[in-house]
Amino acid sequence: MPEPSPTLADLRPEVGSPEDPIHRRVIDMAVFERDGHHVVIGTLRDTRPWASGTLGPKELHYMELGIVVRRADLVIVDAAADMHTFPHAECTDIEPAFADLIGLSVSRGYTAAVQDRFGRQRGCSHLEFLARALGPVVIQAITSSAARRVELGDGEFPSPEGGLAWLSNTCHVWADAGPGPEKVAVGWRPGASEYPAPPVVEIRRRMGGTPEPTDQR
Repeated sequence: MPEPSPTLADLRPEVGSPEDPIHRRVIDMAVFERDGHHVVIGTLRDTRPWASGTLGPKELHYMELGIVVRRADLVIVDAAADMHTFPHAECTDIEPAFADLIGLSVSRGYTAAVQDRFGRQRGCSHLEFLARALGPVVIQAITSSAARRVELGDGEFPSPEGGLAWLSNTCHVWADAGPGPEKVAVGWRPGASEYPAPPVVEIRRRMGGTPEPTDQR
């Protein structure tokens, strides 16, 4: 019989290990509010932490992609790519193409639209990766924006009728028959309990409802 494959637990470095990885990719996404718009700045950096920089580059890629999203309908109204570190002089030729993000909605169908415009030979794999990642970040920023207003005493979290529909089918929790909608149906509201939110059965108990039946066999 073949030897069993090693597991992640066997091979991963211990927490706090001084070992340098052979490659490191760091993605950073920052969202800012600007008068009815969200400004999203995404950066991607690839480095070789072990490299001296004498026989080859220590930093391989440093690229930035920024978009402006209209909050009212989540449509991109401006976009720009900027390559700071890149492997070929011709890499920057593709920067203007990412203005084609303008007009896309970052809600439904966004990822497929980005791949259609910039996938493989049509774009840059690194900027396309950033473009795909920017959409979900905007969705997360909507809840962060609401949470900040609540903390400042200047608002409240969206009601299910007015502000949570955009979460529908965005992940397994918010599937139509998933625990997210079920929690909302029994009275749970974002930001109104501890983080992470308790399971459905616990929320039902707190709301005075009937817990889900359990197998008594």
